[in-house]
Formats: sequence, C-alpha cells, structure tokens
Amino acid sequence: MTIGAAACAPAPGTGKTPKAGTEMSRAVVDPYLKIQEALSDDKLDGVKQNAGEVATAATALGAPAMKIDTAALQLASAVEIEDAREKFGTLSEAIDIYMTGLKLKAPDGVKVAVCPMVHKPWLQAAAAIDNPYFGKSMISCGTFR
Repeated sequence: MTIGAAACAPAPGTGKTPKAGTEMSRAVVDPYLKIQEALSDDKLDGVKQNAGEVATAATALGAPAMKIDTAALQLASAVEIEDAREKFGTLSEAIDIYMTGLKLKAPDGVKVAVCPMVHKPWLQAAAAIDNPYFGKSMISCGTFR
C-alpha cells in the first residue's frame, strides 16, 4: 500500500517547477539577457553578478533546474571573454533543455536563436541577431528558431 502512495507522490525537489505552457521565470531570463548583451558587445561587464543572479533564481525552481544553477555558477567564475562565452553556451543549453523539457515559453519579447558555428542556442530580446558567442566579429551570425 505504501509503495503505491510513494509512486504517486511528486518527485523530490519538483514542487516549485513551473507548469507546462507557462513562461520561463523572468528571475532567470532577465539577468541572463544582460549577460547575452554584454558578450554580444565583447564585454564582461556584469557577467559575474548576473550569472550569480541566474544561479540564485534557478535554485528557486527546484531540482529540475540544477543544471542551470551549476552552469551559472561556472559562468560566474569566468575571467576571460572566451571562457565566459564557452560557459555561457553551457548555461544556454541548460536553459534551452529545461524550457523544452517542461514545455515552457520564452517571456514576451524574448526569442531563441541558434549559432550555426558553435551549434548552441541562446535567448535574446533584440529583434536582430546579436551573437554572444562571437560578439562584434560575427554579430549577425545565427538564426531565430
């Protein structure tokens, strides 16, 4: 009898997970977009702080967001732009997988783009492609999904 009850209980750490069809948390997306904008502009300004905010917000989303939290913490430790871009790619993939897996929508005005060179997605609010993986050297490289 207790086995059946346990099987029907929610998985541990998923109580705060957003429901399918809802928007991805702005608490994650807004600081993430600031990182995307900085890297697109070939800058590290605010990357550490905003990555910390993403990590904090991800912990509030429960266990399914652990990869987002981990990737954001790794990004917060980046001191060089190439390292930050690589870690941003890991964070972007974690967010994309989380959103896709839970069937979450990007917030209004935010689109998912993909870089064909590094084969990684990213979220952005700008209407034109602003590639964070190559910055100004290849700013318009990519397509919206």
